Amino acid sequence: MKQAQIVWFKRDLRILDHGPLSEAANRGSIIPLYIIEPAVIKAADYSGRHWEFTRNCLLALRRSLANLGQPLIVRKGTAIHAFKAICEQFEITAVYAPEETGNEITFERDQRVRRWLKNQGIPLIEMPNNGVVRGLKNRDDWQGIRDKRMRQPIYQPPKALQPIKISIGEIPTCSDIGLSSDPIQQSPSEGETAARETLLSFLNSRGQNYVKGMSSPLTAFDACSRLSPYLAQGVISSRVVLRVCKRPSTQLAPFTVQAFESRLAWRDHFIQKLEMEPEIEYQSYVRAFDQMRSFDAEKFERWATGQTGYPFVDACMRCLQATGWQNFRMRAMLISFAAHELWLPWQKPALHLAKLFTDYEPGIHYPQIQMQSGTTGNKTLRIYDSVKQSITHDPEAKFIKKWVPELRDVPAVIAHTPWKSMVPIRGYIPQIVNRKTAVSHARSEITRLRSDPLILDEIAAVHEKHGSRKPSRQKFT
Repeated sequence: MKQAQIVWFKRDLRILDHGPLSEAANRGSIIPLYIIEPAVIKAADYSGRHWEFTRNCLLALRRSLANLGQPLIVRKGTAIHAFKAICEQFEITAVYAPEETGNEITFERDQRVRRWLKNQGIPLIEMPNNGVVRGLKNRDDWQGIRDKRMRQPIYQPPKALQPIKISIGEIPTCSDIGLSSDPIQQSPSEGETAARETLLSFLNSRGQNYVKGMSSPLTAFDACSRLSPYLAQGVISSRVVLRVCKRPSTQLAPFTVQAFESRLAWRDHFIQKLEMEPEIEYQSYVRAFDQMRSFDAEKFERWATGQTGYPFVDACMRCLQATGWQNFRMRAMLISFAAHELWLPWQKPALHLAKLFTDYEPGIHYPQIQMQSGTTGNKTLRIYDSVKQSITHDPEAKFIKKWVPELRDVPAVIAHTPWKSMVPIRGYIPQIVNRKTAVSHARSEITRLRSDPLILDEIAAVHEKHGSRKPSRQKFT
């Protein structure tokens, strides 16, 4: 029986700066494996738009690996079933994989695989995939470890892979695996080449207006890096992004590059929260806050479909449904509106948004959802005024009129606040709630809970475990 090692690809669909691939290839023949797991693709946070992007990235990865000598192997089923089948064909000497911070399903899957491999006497070598650190009890040393990792050399792809005689398996379409097609506008191109081209277009031209342009949906689609889908699927690593940012050829002003790099650091900072406390995917940081809201199906449906009667909220939701992307401020406003104006528990809105975001990253998603919902215990309660946001970031109501055509023919001042119109606007739904009353209720309820001494103790424990520490002054080189 031929000996081989498995390189288990998860959300690390690249060959550049791929530690498991480089290390395993140095030690002999490898089987580069990707597993399509029914539990993952049928989960409540997964959608066809996720698979379409992943599928295209898998096709690109297969081509890249084939050029090295051994194409990607794809299997469908549970991870353990896939490993068992391969172990019947080959003597597997080790499994190499990235450290992944995913959702509860992948977390529990990894635990089962570790136990199974241990029982088989097969070593599992997991390697860091980003700046997230396993096994931390608090954040005291995190920044230093993260910065050190970012300065380490880039793993280069193997020069060649020894071909293995094994069926490569098909990379199925949505319909092949029972997912509904969920096409979007402006779907990101696939693969490492597209990721690098996107990064270079940002650093050499589009990012000139990054700092000022990131907040408005009118400008953010171009001004932001648009790397988030590639980072979420590991098509490009944060370390490679940082290296490219430091090139002398970068056309952006130093303060712009610094602002972008800080966002990359915050990305790891938030994923670290889920790594340290996986339960925050479904439980509030401050557990008592899980009881303060009640679910209203009608309010949820109107929010989820962009029919709240608040034009900027509806425009952002409809845009997200159509494109799979929104800038950070608008994402925050959407969840703030659901949590505070509509007083909905954050869990179902979180799943709805997860299915819409092409760049869904659980480690960012759930901590941010909770921060905007006021369940982290932070002193600052983030409640976005959608009218103020629309007047500031869409003064002429161009974005509103594009995505809420019911308001296309009214003056901008009316498009921002149609309830103030002296003439009823045909086709556009009335306000779902009175904002002033709803926000007043939200503030008073959260303040009341925060006054409980037991809850204050719980909040203090959350901040001790997850709070950011003083940033490192070390520079990336």
